[in-house]
Amino acid sequence: MNTGLFINGEFKETEEKQKVINPSTGEVIAEVSLASEYDVLSAVSAARIAFDHKDWTGLTLAERKEFLLKISQGILDKAGELAALETLNTGKPIKESTFMDIPSAAETFKYFAENLEKFLKSETREIANQIAHAQGQLLREPMGVVVLIVPWNYPLLIASWKLAQALAAGNTVVLKPSSLTPLTALELAQIIKDAGLPAGVVNVVVGSGDKIGKALCADKRVDMISFTGSNEVGKKILEYSSENVKKTIMELGGKSASIICKDADIEAAVNSSLCSIFLNQGQMCTAMSRIFVESDIYDRFINDFVNKAQRIKLGQAADFQTQMGPLISDAQRKRALAYIEQAKKDDARILCGGKIPQDESLKNGFFFEPTVISEVRPQMSVFKEEVFGPVVCISKFSKIEEALDLANTSDFALAACIWTKDEAKAKEAACGLCAGSVWVNTYGMFFNELPYGGFKQSGYGKELGKEGFLEYTRLKNVIVDKAKDAKPLVNYWYGF
Repeated sequence: MNTGLFINGEFKETEEKQKVINPSTGEVIAEVSLASEYDVLSAVSAARIAFDHKDWTGLTLAERKEFLLKISQGILDKAGELAALETLNTGKPIKESTFMDIPSAAETFKYFAENLEKFLKSETREIANQIAHAQGQLLREPMGVVVLIVPWNYPLLIASWKLAQALAAGNTVVLKPSSLTPLTALELAQIIKDAGLPAGVVNVVVGSGDKIGKALCADKRVDMISFTGSNEVGKKILEYSSENVKKTIMELGGKSASIICKDADIEAAVNSSLCSIFLNQGQMCTAMSRIFVESDIYDRFINDFVNKAQRIKLGQAADFQTQMGPLISDAQRKRALAYIEQAKKDDARILCGGKIPQDESLKNGFFFEPTVISEVRPQMSVFKEEVFGPVVCISKFSKIEEALDLANTSDFALAACIWTKDEAKAKEAACGLCAGSVWVNTYGMFFNELPYGGFKQSGYGKELGKEGFLEYTRLKNVIVDKAKDAKPLVNYWYGF
């Protein structure tokens, strides 16, 4: 596997290294090079030169499209290898890596390759009134050098989301994966190199945000930053970026809510709700960590939910029988445990889980049991704050208005779910929810055609869809005066 930084088209080993851990076993699986401030400056310089010299934007849109399709195919050609590496590095079950993350990453590059010409099409507007006659042409141009900062929970997929859009729009890129999970990002760099993209168009640097974050985000040669991660880190990035004003996209935390109405298909709601919180060990921004169930069906729902949660098979991530793997690190597990202990002190009821499993085969990994909590009040930390683990709070409601109020009682507003057979009620409730994405009778359906992003403390800006693509462009307005006899109104202002 590649372990060096990828700068200006070449892999570079550095003296400073970091061990990469397999969360399933606690074993070291690689040592990757860490970037110094000098390495970051070199990566930014390479991206700046490649952009200014039009090594990427100087290509025709058809040529740009072909390069992106090569990347897409390159991911598919290495699908098995990438899935195994992603599972080894993150601890997510191999079934998820194989059937969700890797093919979705390839499809994202393909989608934006096939739609970039349509999305970049200019628009002409005619202006004709008593004062002026003009024509405006609205042009979409790339932002320039874009820094992409990717979290550890979906290393390849989120990197692909951002890269596909940024490259399709014509930008050059510096990608910083999490130093916990850099391996598939470095393999993606190899795929990009093999696809033949000009040197400097894509650069990959690995390092802690504390060490290289400021150098990366404050640099005036950087035109835009797209960040997915925690609110704490997001605030630091905004602080750094304010030194030289630039555009930012912030996809931050979530405390998403699911509303289960009494007329819902209960079996589907239970099974899907399990997925909505325990997929990827609950380490998802969109995890439905608060579930509100109508009183009439509360007992049935919670009994079924707890029973099935207790039957989820924990195991080594590389085993196709495993349904839930380990958390990313011991620190993340300790964070989850701290929330459980505080919930107990607050008199919440732990219905299942909340502990480290005692199975001998799991003792060296960072495993944590699926946890269900009831009797939770809105002021409790486990209700308000993002645990980022397999921990869910289930509460009851009597009227839909009550459920909406509870769902909206959060600083976050990323996503939500509604379960009901009444489509009119679902649409009305969706309008009442403060969330950037609302799923009705499903969960987690991400489509390249549709934008994704949150409100409030969940951030701003969109990924995916035409709207997400256009985030990586700047809008230029070219105005041509069409005055009669080619003499515009301003001609007469100081006319002599």
